[in-house]
Amino acid sequence: MIRKQLRIAIITTVSFTVITGVVYPLAVTGLGQLLFPGKANGSLIKEKGKIIGSELIGQPFTDPKYFWGRLSATGPYPYNAGASSGSNLGPLNQALLDGAKKRVADLKAADPQNTQVIPVDLVTASGSGLDPNISVAAALYQVDRVARSRNLTKEQVRSLVNQRIEGRQLGFLGEPRVNVLMLNLALDDIQQSPEAK
Repeated sequence: MIRKQLRIAIITTVSFTVITGVVYPLAVTGLGQLLFPGKANGSLIKEKGKIIGSELIGQPFTDPKYFWGRLSATGPYPYNAGASSGSNLGPLNQALLDGAKKRVADLKAADPQNTQVIPVDLVTASGSGLDPNISVAAALYQVDRVARSRNLTKEQVRSLVNQRIEGRQLGFLGEPRVNVLMLNLALDDIQQSPEAK
């Protein structure tokens, strides 16, 4: 009787291990590669045959001629996909307040003429520390600085931001947003095009 139960338990364990550990992952991976190859492979962005990033992971931009993304709390360097995490600091934590104050000072130093209210997502990190997007308000806040740094008109840069706004997912999830890397690549593209010169 015990041998029969042991045999059933072993067969069940091996069967479910093969089904859930081999067959199912292979089927899902195969379907992903077949139906959504770009997304299944990390939404990688290539330029001149070289991978320069992913649409899903932010990158640190500090040059005034680029739009800046959210702060990243990952270590040992920003936007480390191998260490995704938030800062886990509470709203009254002094380190969180000091980090936000430093970012406010950096934004004001980069654009002293800007008197607009700084959007909160420009001075706080996301829960993952990898967020590639900023709010529309955060992108529009930076238009003057980027335009001035690139010798473009504010209207050119604002138009580029408006073209890059992604709507809510499924029409109702989340908020409209702008992918920082895609926006910065578009900026570089217009400055390299013959019409921009």
